[in-house]
Amino acid sequence: MVKRMKVFILVKKKKHKTNAIRFLEQKKIDFSVSEYHFSEGHTSAKETAKELGLDEANIFKTLVAVGNKTGPIVGVVPGNKELDLKKIAKVSGNKKVDMLPMKELEPLTGYIHGGCSLIGMKKQFPTFVAIEAEELDVFHCSGGMRGLQLEINPKIVVELLRGEFADITM
Repeated sequence: MVKRMKVFILVKKKKHKTNAIRFLEQKKIDFSVSEYHFSEGHTSAKETAKELGLDEANIFKTLVAVGNKTGPIVGVVPGNKELDLKKIAKVSGNKKVDMLPMKELEPLTGYIHGGCSLIGMKKQFPTFVAIEAEELDVFHCSGGMRGLQLEINPKIVVELLRGEFADITM
C-alpha cells in the first residue's frame, strides 16, 4: 500500500513596485497599499471605491492639465467631484487651463490613464490638492498603476511634493 502525502506550495504574490512606491520608500514615508480587481474599462473612482469598500469621496483622482503660462499642472480631487478648470487656473497663475490630452499623459508623467499617481511622476509639476483633503488623516490615491491604491496622509504628500491645498473642485 502506497501512502500519499499532500504537498502544499506557498506562492508568494509579487509586490508591485511603482515609481510612487519607490519614491515613498526612499523618503521613508508611512503608507499602505491596497490592491483591487479592475477591468480594462475600469478607470473611475466610483468603481475603485466599490472594489475597496470605501466612500467615493475618499478616493482622490490625479488629473493633469496644462496652463497657458505654467505648462503642466496636477490637480487632485475627490472621486465624487470634478476639477474646476477656472479655479485651478486662478490658483496656479494661469489665465486658461485645459486638460492634458490622454495620449500625452504617459510620455509626460510615466503613468497611464486610470493609474496616474501624483507621487513619482517623471518630473515634479505644480500640484494642487483639493481643500477637501486637508482635514483628512488619510486619503486614497493611485499607487501608479491600475488596481493599486495608496493610503497616505495628504498633508505629508503636499509637503513632500511642495504642493498646496486649494479650492479646485466643482
